[in-house]
Amino acid sequence: MIRKAKIEELEEIKEIFEEAKKIMRQDGNMLQWNDGYPQDEVLISDIDKGQLYVIEDGEINACFVLQLGEDPTYKVIDGKWQSDSPYITIHRIAKRSGKHIFDQMFSYVKERYDHIRIDTHKDNKIMQHLLAIHGFKYCGIIYLLDGDPRLAYEYIKRY
Repeated sequence: MIRKAKIEELEEIKEIFEEAKKIMRQDGNMLQWNDGYPQDEVLISDIDKGQLYVIEDGEINACFVLQLGEDPTYKVIDGKWQSDSPYITIHRIAKRSGKHIFDQMFSYVKERYDHIRIDTHKDNKIMQHLLAIHGFKYCGIIYLLDGDPRLAYEYIKRY
């Protein structure tokens, strides 16, 4: 089941991010999500805005953000987006357990939105693989507000 996160689940969600960081470090992604990221205020803001979702099957196994509206870090790209049409952005995908979590999340999102953008760290090979097999196209490099580069991808539903 996928649903919006609740504020009383904050501690459990933070545990999921810690587990996700362990998975990333084991895969050689040593630089993404350092310095306590995401901080409590980021997660609380996501919950307050109604954009943090959880995936549960008896317990919460994963979470992700669906950000409506234009993402300011996507305005400038070293490359080219496929389309300038309105889009949804997926951010902060994290899991602690369960198989096919990305499949579940992506199925949920693409049923509701035709144009999806996402970015990932250059060392996040797991995410790059998942994006490729789910039909996302690499579009170029965007820069976070702190200047860190990210690989930018886009999915546009074809009819």
